[in-house]
Amino acid sequence: MIKPISIITALLFLLSGRVQGQTRTITIDVTKPKGELNTFFNACVGAGRANEGLRADWQRQLRIAKEQLGFRYIRMHGILQDDMGVYFEDSQGKPIYNWQYIDELYDFLISIKVRPFVEFGFMPKALASKPTTLSFWFWKPNVSPPKDYQKWDDLIAALVRHWTQRYGEAEVKQWYFEVWNEPNLKNIFWASDQDEYFKLYKETANAVKAVSPAYRVGGPATAGNAWIPEFINYCSTNKVPVDFVSTHTYGNDAFIQKSDDEATAESKRRDAVSGDVKRSRKQVDGSAMPGLELHYTEWNSSSSFNDHVHDHYRQAAYILEKIKRVGNAANSFSYWTFTDIFEEDGPRQTPFDGDFGLINYQDIKKPAFYAYRYLNLLGKQELQNADSSSWICRDPKGNVQVLLYDFTDKFFPTRADSKAFYSKVIPPASKGKVALVYKNLSPGKYKMTVYKTGYGVNDPYTSYLQMGAPSQLTRGEVESIKQKDNDIPIISKTVVITSKKPFQESFDLFENDVLLVTFNKL
Repeated sequence: MIKPISIITALLFLLSGRVQGQTRTITIDVTKPKGELNTFFNACVGAGRANEGLRADWQRQLRIAKEQLGFRYIRMHGILQDDMGVYFEDSQGKPIYNWQYIDELYDFLISIKVRPFVEFGFMPKALASKPTTLSFWFWKPNVSPPKDYQKWDDLIAALVRHWTQRYGEAEVKQWYFEVWNEPNLKNIFWASDQDEYFKLYKETANAVKAVSPAYRVGGPATAGNAWIPEFINYCSTNKVPVDFVSTHTYGNDAFIQKSDDEATAESKRRDAVSGDVKRSRKQVDGSAMPGLELHYTEWNSSSSFNDHVHDHYRQAAYILEKIKRVGNAANSFSYWTFTDIFEEDGPRQTPFDGDFGLINYQDIKKPAFYAYRYLNLLGKQELQNADSSSWICRDPKGNVQVLLYDFTDKFFPTRADSKAFYSKVIPPASKGKVALVYKNLSPGKYKMTVYKTGYGVNDPYTSYLQMGAPSQLTRGEVESIKQKDNDIPIISKTVVITSKKPFQESFDLFENDVLLVTFNKL
């Protein structure tokens, strides 16, 4: 008699063999265009707070992100924070404005062709109605409504007029103006209620439009896809100007982490993030204002600022999976954030501290960076594709790019062990092979180049763990990690096409691998 446990073991062995022996086929027919590639994925990226943007290392990393990842807008907190020196009052209560820090930051952004996605917030203390601050943040922004809405309106109008004078109306009307951040998180980001936020929005939107009706303003910038129908209904009913809807989503079910050791577990919803975006799009389309743009001004796998999933090789595949599933539902999809130079929880204590960024403090590029790097290397024309986890594109020179990934979402740790789970080396299992079949290529010589991000390749966090996870890195250790994880192609060879016969090439595939295969005519 065969014992039940033996049957289970045998089945697992057979299933494992199937996975290891299976071949996933992607067919590339260069004669079948689909249309223009939607590049909503790099329209915008996030950053922590405006004052951090005055740092040389922050600016150096944003320049890298612009050049290699192609981000066109940037959104950040704290443009009105007291550390930007924007608003004061004299002994008589008369407002005093100062734009010097903002000018320094925005001049830099414009110089590298990154436009501001302005978030108006938080409240200058001299204008605040309450002393309420976001107490568990390192820089403790004031989150109360203004004590005097006329002074608030005047501040917004004066700042927008200043930008118009400095950069010109033609430039500023390309920007977006978003009112506040996550006001639905009461007594966390907003020390009032929905009605008071709608009042703040109305006052701010009218102040912006008074400078130029062409300027784009929107909200409600909520956490968790909230308030969209209510916000649109308010604006429609009260004839309040609005050009776009904005909100946020993360791949976990709890948005706020209030203690250093509280890790945030991943949502078990298979459509987490992408399903949220699609549902929000339906809400907009079904509203009284269906033509509004939809901007996701924050998203990531986890809303925790010390979750090692952000450092892990799996993050690259996660990013591509969510972007692929969003499709055309959003106008922008702003990854939070481009850098680990991010101080909501204070200065980082270790080189890989689980922070949101694509790049760590030492300019080490994480696996997430390469997901955006590969997306940015795709040609602007997408080709027809029956594979659900890849893009096939062509550039104006006729070169072909295939960006493919495996997303194996099997980890689902509990809330208590999420951070610990991603704090160790996790080798992947085999997913068999992937075969690329090229059809209707013109005869001639081609260079095939294959780039990979996955376990042990463009995977600095695993390299760091294998070093013993030192609390600080020496210069030599930094260089060692960079040399190992520098996106050198894993394959580069010449291919000769002599006929219209399909050309095929196969590659090993492991869990959460990302491969970019370029096929360039010589």
